[in-house]
Amino acid sequence: MTTTERIYQLYLQHPLISTDTRKITPGSLFFALKGDKFDANTFAEQAIAQGAAYAIIDNAHYRVSEQYILVDDVLTALQDIARMHRQHLTIPVIGLTGSNGKTTTKELINAVLSQRFNTLATQGNLNNHIGVPLTILGIDSTHQIAVIEMGANHQREIEMLCSIAQPNHGLITNVGRAHLEGFGGVEGVKKGKGEMYDYLAHTNGVAFINGNDETLMEMQATRNLKEIIFYGDENNALISGKLTANSPFLSLSWTDNTDRSTYHITSKLTGEYNLPNILAAICIGTFFKLTADEINAGVEGYQPKNNRSQLVQTATNTLVCDYYNANPSSMAVAIENVTKLAANRKVLILGDMFELGEESPLEHLGIIKKAQHAPVDERIFIGEAFFQQQTGTGTYYRTAEDAIRSLKIHPINNSTILIKGSRGMALERLVELL
Repeated sequence: MTTTERIYQLYLQHPLISTDTRKITPGSLFFALKGDKFDANTFAEQAIAQGAAYAIIDNAHYRVSEQYILVDDVLTALQDIARMHRQHLTIPVIGLTGSNGKTTTKELINAVLSQRFNTLATQGNLNNHIGVPLTILGIDSTHQIAVIEMGANHQREIEMLCSIAQPNHGLITNVGRAHLEGFGGVEGVKKGKGEMYDYLAHTNGVAFINGNDETLMEMQATRNLKEIIFYGDENNALISGKLTANSPFLSLSWTDNTDRSTYHITSKLTGEYNLPNILAAICIGTFFKLTADEINAGVEGYQPKNNRSQLVQTATNTLVCDYYNANPSSMAVAIENVTKLAANRKVLILGDMFELGEESPLEHLGIIKKAQHAPVDERIFIGEAFFQQQTGTGTYYRTAEDAIRSLKIHPINNSTILIKGSRGMALERLVELL
């Protein structure tokens, strides 16, 4: 029996994984993962003392009893037992990636499929080389379907995550100007995200594709995908749909093209850029034979959170909270959306976009110009990257702290305000002032 097989047998007896001694579940397996600033091997003894059944370590110095299992690399061991677990599963696994909208789309798919199936979906943003194996290892015999989100900031990462999750269904939400530094430009992003289609082509999986997205259509045309299910407004789409209102929540009509039945939905999402995300969830629900009533209930019941396309009403303003993350593509559509909302006064508060590498100055300047051409009443730019490119109209602050000091003196009232920036800008600090 290999070490991987032995650990997997222990996992079957103790199907709970812990990686943080602050959250040890009694009877779990503790994986001593390394971080940038810590080596969890040093916490293995503490994990056992707090009730972990076994500790998986990769430093022999900390192996003090049979409860400590030594491996060459703890992260690799975690990924390997997740692969082994996945190979024992027979349920549909849906993998999704993309530059923008991954988490919202995942949550919508989960909301729809959960109307009929016991569905497991990626928790929060656990979509990386650690989060994906942890999610796979969270699947048990009660689950009927799984939705696995996959994030990446460099090439070959989606390929590796697919080797763990082994999706038999998948989609790419879109390909945009995100993580340009790690991917090596826009073509690198297309290649990296396209690894999802590569995997589905190699394994004869089902690809759900937005037929209205020219980039995705180009990408699928160069790959030998065996089964494609389209959504959008094309004639060959399984379902099609269009917006009927965006004021500020999205309403839409959608049609099941197998029998031409049309339905209407009012969601709790703002931003017309969310239409393809909703259609993807409807398409997948239709593919898995849910009724229109079940699909509609799932979409209408989904309440956005985590500061993604989230509408917040304060005592003095309406906030479009979309500051979980940002890149040039998502920033542009968020600005466009605000211009279409019905409001007497509109304000843009935009924070720096990270991980753009040498493209950063040009991309920030492009967003400044887009904001200046937008028919809004006030533009506020926050962060060093925007500050270095300041030009024309708008107020520029080097830091969020500078902006906070100014907003305390000059508050904004009676406005609809977009707050958008990369996670590292922590723009949630502004909300209590608005």
